[in-house]
Amino acid sequence: MTYLIMDGPLKNLLVVDLTRVLVGPYCTMILSDLGARVIKIEAPEIGDDSRKFGPFVKDYSAYFMSLNRGKESIALNLKNEDDKKIFDKILAKADILVENFKPGTLEKWGYGWKDVSKKYPKLIYASASGFGQTGPLKELPAYDMVVQGMGGLMSVTGHPNSEPTRVGTSIGDITAGLFTAIGINAALYDRQKTGKGMFIDVSMLDCQIAILENAIARYLSKNEIPKPMGSRHPSIAPFEAFKTKDSYIIIAAGNDKLYEKLCEVLGIPEMVSDKRFNTNSLRCENMNELKSIFEEKLSSKNTSEWVNEMEKLRIPCGPIFNIKEAVENPQVEARNMIVKAYHKVVGDFRLAGNPIKMSSYEDKSTRGDIPDLDEHREQILKEFS
Repeated sequence: MTYLIMDGPLKNLLVVDLTRVLVGPYCTMILSDLGARVIKIEAPEIGDDSRKFGPFVKDYSAYFMSLNRGKESIALNLKNEDDKKIFDKILAKADILVENFKPGTLEKWGYGWKDVSKKYPKLIYASASGFGQTGPLKELPAYDMVVQGMGGLMSVTGHPNSEPTRVGTSIGDITAGLFTAIGINAALYDRQKTGKGMFIDVSMLDCQIAILENAIARYLSKNEIPKPMGSRHPSIAPFEAFKTKDSYIIIAAGNDKLYEKLCEVLGIPEMVSDKRFNTNSLRCENMNELKSIFEEKLSSKNTSEWVNEMEKLRIPCGPIFNIKEAVENPQVEARNMIVKAYHKVVGDFRLAGNPIKMSSYEDKSTRGDIPDLDEHREQILKEFS
């Protein structure tokens, strides 16, 4: 059983995908989910590096499958003249080229932006790399955790005095993939006005700086260097994980009104006027003391009981789910965030859906098929002959 390619606002656009591992494939997966046709160009015999990353299902990489649904695959060696001719024919009809090679690699093969833009002036050429196309580090390779470290994110992640802690997902790669997709969509709109393509340069390190929000604002405005705070927010209180009778509850009381409701639920209305806690600034200054008082009250009931009570007053709160609980959450199911794609050996494969819901397009519960290496060679050669 095979599934059709997604319908969406990018339908009839052709994306040439020269990417591998995570940054680029995540970007082109988004474009595919939005309706674009994606032809994945892979190295002969080896393919995308992530085809060898676990976990494996029937000897096929679940990692690769989760990022490359709905794409077509052809193996081409861009150092080989015959393969370059095939690539040129595909590129001549393409709207978008996405690549995440080390800067300078494609220039050596004759496919840098300057060369390609002369031949295909309407092409949008997006490059995602560790450090971008300029600057003293431009030629260095980078992986997710390298930019998490260099971008300051790991310095504010974890608990006070803990060892350096990686964020639990590859946010260095994923944010770069997202920013690349945003840039491509902006370039498509610009092309409608100008008729011209453009070059998009996205650096993984830049993206980490871009998402530091409170931490970078604190340093640039106050010259303070933020440190890890566990689950606590540096500027809002109460806004962290609190112990209950059986586990933890996240409480995010982001203003005085919510704080007042929270004190009501906990049976401590006198805390509203307490001069130690009657403004957000004071609560932040005295958060350790506030947390101790709250956790004494919270210890009387289980997390689920407190969540039910707080939700009635619309206090932002929630449990801390493991991945199984998160995936099986009825809200996640209702939003179609677990979908399936088809692989000819594995069969149906469940994976994360697309969080972008659009009124003009159906958010189907299926995605396009997952390609084997070079699976679409024959039909691509026939089409682009």
